[in-house]
Amino acid sequence: MGQVAVIYRIMPEDTDVNLEGLKKSIEDIIPESGKLNEIKEVPIAFGLKALDVTLIFDDKKGGGEGMEDSFKGIEGIQSVEITHTGLL
Repeated sequence: MGQVAVIYRIMPEDTDVNLEGLKKSIEDIIPESGKLNEIKEVPIAFGLKALDVTLIFDDKKGGGEGMEDSFKGIEGIQSVEITHTGLL
């Protein structure tokens, strides 16, 4: 059984959003079927930073379904998109 890495680009609503608070909220909703590999801050423009969240899932169990909607449910998040998916 292999593993799949999925990178989500999470955009906060504005520059005033507490990124450390967002990171904690993201960590709290990771399902048992997934493993948080990394959360990286990425400068976008004019002081705005996005979060690139890398999650690892077993490819046979799935588990990544619905994560975008789960992330969108966190207060302070404007948008979520998958920027990369690949086998490990």
